[in-house]
Amino acid sequence: MFILTKIADLVQIAPAQFEKHSRVAIENNINAKYANRVIQKIGLCICMYDLLWSSEGLIGHGTGLVNVNVEFRLIVFRPFKGEALFGRISSATPEGLNIRTEFFEEIFVPFKELPDGCEFDHNQQTWTWVVDGAPMYYDKNESVRLQVIDEVWHDQRPESTSEEAVEKAKKISPYSVRGTMMKEGLGCCIWWD
Repeated sequence: MFILTKIADLVQIAPAQFEKHSRVAIENNINAKYANRVIQKIGLCICMYDLLWSSEGLIGHGTGLVNVNVEFRLIVFRPFKGEALFGRISSATPEGLNIRTEFFEEIFVPFKELPDGCEFDHNQQTWTWVVDGAPMYYDKNESVRLQVIDEVWHDQRPESTSEEAVEKAKKISPYSVRGTMMKEGLGCCIWWD
């Protein structure tokens, strides 16, 4: 679920941060830039894990910023295919279930990946799994277990510079996970306890 990713970058330390120890200033700048951001084909960055290397700082001409080349590792959320995840149901639609974890909300289980015998109740906006005539509900905020089957990446660069294209690019999530609940032991945790 979590991996370490090695990255090299240029960090700029502002004069207001000179009173801090250089390691702390570098870590603060890296976390400000990467934490809670998605890097394409890498995953959702959580925070800096450790600093591997840093160059001597060079003062930029006319800005007063200190430029430091750094190499560091980040903790990244990127579940692998086949991994089991725990989450909570955030909403249900006729297309499937939207699942969230404590820090990630872009998990989707399509209706085709729900067990055979599942039906969508339009009045209650919930999915129901009918087993031997007894309904079992996928209620909102219910704790569930799912298996990752795929990940979906969207490049958020707008196709043009118009405001419409920029807003459309912002609405699409850059990274989402697709899951399944068709195997035994998957679905609402309360069913299997």
